[in-house]
Amino acid sequence: MKAWNFKVKSNLLEISKKLESALGSLNGFVFDMDNDKHNSITFKMRKRILYAWYMVFHNWTIVNGKLFKTDTEYETYVEISFTQHFLITLIIFTHMFLGLGFLIAIISGMSSSASMYILGGILLAVGIVLWIAIQKKFEKDIQEYKTLISEILES
Repeated sequence: MKAWNFKVKSNLLEISKKLESALGSLNGFVFDMDNDKHNSITFKMRKRILYAWYMVFHNWTIVNGKLFKTDTEYETYVEISFTQHFLITLIIFTHMFLGLGFLIAIISGMSSSASMYILGGILLAVGIVLWIAIQKKFEKDIQEYKTLISEILES
């Protein structure tokens, strides 16, 4: 989870209207906004999945945000966190644990087959490569979301 905090020289309601109009359901995002009792607004967004294979390419990053009203009238504190989708982390750890499980089974003597070494090594390598690739994609998605949100709030 990565956090991003900043202040905006605008009213809380103006910012919420800008975000809702720019990131509504017509623009390819799932956007949910709730008003809290304590002069704050929470929102959650991610890219909309139109087809099943989009899960693999688009819907990895979830953005959770909160808008707080500050002491001054035309200033708002924005707190945003970026998290990875649960299924993506599950895929990575499944590959790594299966690979390690096969290698531990080989080392403990349950199986001495060369194909088990290969299978365990391949699963472990795939898990590590996936983890590295997904972390790079996560950082790229964070930058894209930061740019998008900055452009929306500056307009």
